[in-house]
Formats: sequence, C-alpha cells, structure tokens
Amino acid sequence: MKPILFNFTDSELENYIVQMGQPKFRARQLREWLMRGAPNFSVMKNIPETLRNDLDAVAQTLPTKIIKKLESSDGETTKFLLELPDGEQIESVLMRTTYGNSVCVSSQAGCAMGCKFCASTLLGLKRNLSSNEILSQVLTAQWELRSARNSASNIRPNGDANNGDVSHIVIMGTGEPLQNTENVIDFIERANSTLGISWRRITLSTCGIVDGIDRLIEWGRPINLAISLHAPTDELRSQIMPINNRYCLSDVLSAAWRFTDLHNRQLMIEYILLGRKDENGETYLYNATPEYAEKLSELLSGKNCMVNLIPWNTVDERDFASLSGNAVHRFQDILIKNGIHTRIRRERGTDIGSACGQLRLNNAK
Repeated sequence: MKPILFNFTDSELENYIVQMGQPKFRARQLREWLMRGAPNFSVMKNIPETLRNDLDAVAQTLPTKIIKKLESSDGETTKFLLELPDGEQIESVLMRTTYGNSVCVSSQAGCAMGCKFCASTLLGLKRNLSSNEILSQVLTAQWELRSARNSASNIRPNGDANNGDVSHIVIMGTGEPLQNTENVIDFIERANSTLGISWRRITLSTCGIVDGIDRLIEWGRPINLAISLHAPTDELRSQIMPINNRYCLSDVLSAAWRFTDLHNRQLMIEYILLGRKDENGETYLYNATPEYAEKLSELLSGKNCMVNLIPWNTVDERDFASLSGNAVHRFQDILIKNGIHTRIRRERGTDIGSACGQLRLNNAK
C-alpha cells in the first residue's frame, strides 16, 4: 500500500522529500496542497512535473479517495462515496445553504447502534475512523467547492465562508461519534485550529452515549450537541433504538442538560417522524401521535432546546412509512402550543440518498 503523505508529520514529510533528493521547502509546498484537499499530485502546479510523477508512482495524497460522486437535482447537495486505505468505504455529504457550506462527516465505517429506521447500520460496524480520515472528508468537500470556483493554480489556502469555503461541520454521517470519542475530539480541534471553523459552527449528533457526553463536558469546548431522541418514552425508544436499553431517556437528557448548561448552548433534539402500514396497507402514526407530542412537550418543558422534526426518508429494508405533511405539521403545532421551540428540517439530497437516515453504501462490497 502506498504511503499516505497527509498522515505524515511535518518532520516525516520533510525527511521523505529529502530522501527523494528534493530540497526541504518542497515539503512545505506539499503540506499546503494536502491541507487544501488535493486529490492527486497532478494538480500541484508549483511542484516540478518530474517530482509530481515520481510521487504519484510511490505515494497517495489523502487517506480518502473518491469512488463515486452524486449531485442532487437542485445542485445544492453533493454526496461522496469514499474509499479508505484498507478498502472500507464511507460517505460524506456537502450541503450548500444560505448560511454557508456545511459538510456532514462520518465518524465510523458502518454503525453498531442498530436503529430500526436507519440505513447506516444495515451492514454493522466495521471500524472507527482516524481523525485524519474524518478531516479528509472536510478537505474533499473543500476541494470540490474551490475547484468549482477557481482553477487549481489559483486556489487560496485557509479560506473562509465568505469566499465559499466550508463554514459548518455536522458529525451526523455514518457511525456513532461517541463510540469514537477521542478521534472525533482530535478532529474537531484540528478543524478549529487549521481550518478556522468556529466551535459554534460544529455540531455533534449522538444517540445518547452518556459516558461520551461526560467526556465532552470534561473536554470543555462549546460545540453544539444534538441528541437523536425519536421517542418521548423509554418503552417506545427501546423498540426503535437498542441503545436505550443501556442509557435510558432520563440519563441521556440529564447528561445533555449538563453539557448545554456548561456552555449556555441550545440543545438540539432530533425527532424522526415515523409511520407504519396496517394490514390493509393504510399508514398510521407510530411515534408521531398527538399523545406522543404531548409527552415530548412535557419532557422538554422549560429547557433550553430546539426540536428538529425530521420527516422519515424511505429506506427499502425498513418497514416504516413516510407521513403526510399534514401529520408532520400537526405534531409540530402541538409542540409550539406547549412552548417548545421547533422546526421541520428541510431535507437535502433525498434524490441521491443523502438525507437523514439514508446514508448507506449502495455499492458496498
């Protein structure tokens, strides 16, 4: 397997280049290109062609390689299927929005959580991702944005949201981030220090790993926390989210309130609205009844939170059903009546399988 230059420390990269008979400053040039997300050596126009060819024969730039790229019909969403050095595959999503460019990154190859409504867990957990592999997903999106804007020779390193670079990160792709806590923390630190992405523009979503939330509290950075709740009672939540058998609702929310109180940040509550088909093929409300809306309101009353209602996106292997817009709005109306800040998430990239709960490896081995 070719060595991955992005994984080298600065001194290791310098030694590697010197051993190829090149001056040390070439290592600095290479590092600049790597941090821009250069997918190969051919784009590195300020490096001699002979060196580019030599490097291409013996090395690789990033720890992720694009296998497939899908564009949504509205042009706002790009989904990347990426291959890792060991052949495992992951997905990440670039979303172009009015408030900036957001990247949804995966933290694991596969997922062990077993949520009954989600595609990401269908193949189980393969392994954790390194912080380099997570950061590489952001750099891949960054390269995509800049390539659409400029020729490679004119790309400026260390851009910001004002010139169309990545401005927000959501750790909501495949995997449970708090099963890979230390690598995720290292990734966030580096995204902040090397890419200049503010803590408050980084959101971590978890099924509710209490030990992991406690580690975030100990770490102390004021990122945004999102809890995948999806049910207002332990009985219902355990039916669709096996993790609830280990960490019950009260323990999860207690840890989440401790985190948000520490940073005076609003907690995001993610709630997928699910229907099911009866024996006659008619859709009925599953976790989206008025009674559950009242229970959710009671659970969150007086708390600094926002409920993000997510209409379920079709997953062929799952036996749930999408609800009508009227059903979704009725659930929201009850929350609003009870003083709960709520919104309905606008789904992006549904046509390319990149919306919430749809991430999967359609061409997985």
